[in-house]
Amino acid sequence: MSILRYTKHVDTSRFFAKVTTTSTCWLWKGGTSKKGYGRFWQNGRSVAAHRFSYELVRGKIPEGKQIDHLCRRHNCVNPAHLEVVTPRENLMRGETLAAANAAKTHCPKGHQFTESNTYYTSAKRRLCKTCCKARNDATAEYRRRYYAQRSHHIMS
Repeated sequence: MSILRYTKHVDTSRFFAKVTTTSTCWLWKGGTSKKGYGRFWQNGRSVAAHRFSYELVRGKIPEGKQIDHLCRRHNCVNPAHLEVVTPRENLMRGETLAAANAAKTHCPKGHQFTESNTYYTSAKRRLCKTCCKARNDATAEYRRRYYAQRSHHIMS
């Protein structure tokens, strides 16, 4: 959904009155969301400042796409610092738990995540085959001892 499509009149003077330019970024000095993204009212609607800026200068944001801040500053509205990406790409570029886990090359025990040593769960979580085998072997050994001990008590 294009922000500019639903505006009766684009008031760029109000928008730019809330922007302070530095040597690199255009910093939003108006109201912000809890996560630090610029927000302002345009024709009775709350609008994301970075999305407004992108559409004002570069055009419509395709459906299902997001805007990524290449400068990593949420309050930057410089269209040169904004790029249209998929939600997954935006997530992986950020400082999120998903991005940190995707960047891991080894399991917590130090085994490398290779194609031959990695299971993928239905939730696309990676598991180390070496660790899974060790855990299964330990569980099987525990069960053998448990049932051997149990049958010994029953026989006695």
